Amino acid sequence: MKVATAVKVGNMKDQDPEMRGIVEIVDTPVKHPAPGEVLIKVAYCAICGSDPHVIGGIFGWEPPFGIGHELSGIVAEVGEGLLTDIKVGDRVGGNFRNVCGKCYYCTNAMEQFCENATEEPGMAEYVLWNEKQCVKLPENVSLKAGCMIEPVSIAVRAMDKTNIKVGQNVVVSGGGPIGLLNLQLMNIYGAANLTMLEPNPARRELALKYGAVHVFDPLTDDVRAETMKITDGHGFDVCLEVSGIPSAAELLVDIAAKCARLVYVAQYPRNYNLPLNLYDQLYMKELDITGIFVSPYTFSRTAHIISRLDLDDLTAVVYPLDQVKEAFEAHLTGRYPKVLVQCNPDME
Repeated sequence: MKVATAVKVGNMKDQDPEMRGIVEIVDTPVKHPAPGEVLIKVAYCAICGSDPHVIGGIFGWEPPFGIGHELSGIVAEVGEGLLTDIKVGDRVGGNFRNVCGKCYYCTNAMEQFCENATEEPGMAEYVLWNEKQCVKLPENVSLKAGCMIEPVSIAVRAMDKTNIKVGQNVVVSGGGPIGLLNLQLMNIYGAANLTMLEPNPARRELALKYGAVHVFDPLTDDVRAETMKITDGHGFDVCLEVSGIPSAAELLVDIAAKCARLVYVAQYPRNYNLPLNLYDQLYMKELDITGIFVSPYTFSRTAHIISRLDLDDLTAVVYPLDQVKEAFEAHLTGRYPKVLVQCNPDME
């Protein structure tokens, strides 16, 4: 089967083409399901904003390694002894991480840190998952929209950690896919003065379409002054940072209200340290600062909510698997909010 594979690690935007990371299609044997496993024929796999970082070497993986984790597909084969009602023909998405359920972290409700977690590359014609990783897609959710189950689950996890109350002032920093999804969820939750910080004009327009009341360009607008104006001098009660840009991470601290909840959702450079005056921000303002790593315990709820979200703009750009290089090139331009790879041409 064909698998999108990182065959060379490096910054995919490096000015020297010889230094760039490279993704190619590699043929590997199809694995068949053992007891408790299912083989999924992959319909779509979306490129995640973290994929170029993985190819860039942020996790220290040695190439070649397969990539892709935001997928949807149809169950093609099942192993013996399934404990769920998953069957051949089911349309599914789900959790790309297979956790053991037995280690210290799994048995203490922290499965995101499972000591024995495994992953199979999802940007492929087929992927082998444990049955517990699968979530059935609702009937009114297409396979194309279904590959958004995983990114929507990240947004759901971020919402869980905000502890938002109806009517609180909310800012979302970063208008990428997760930021735009969180914006929609914040609108459903009843956020007040819902604000998006994003330098890309097209993404600011999408933010307005998805419910933002205010949009600002953090590179040209005086965000601190605008924040005080629209929040009566108090700042934002809930702050989500989804851009992964260090300067944006620092700005969020300045525009947060007293007792605000700050959730850092993005993946930041490994050597970046957030400057934080503990006296000013934790003692005098009692800021509550947290982050997230993947999205445990969210997938069934994500399946319940996904049909309420507008995903058309996020699923409009599609490349076939054989053109995965071109798909990544399109993603890296920043021109599109999301780029999908169709892994089997006979599936819609």
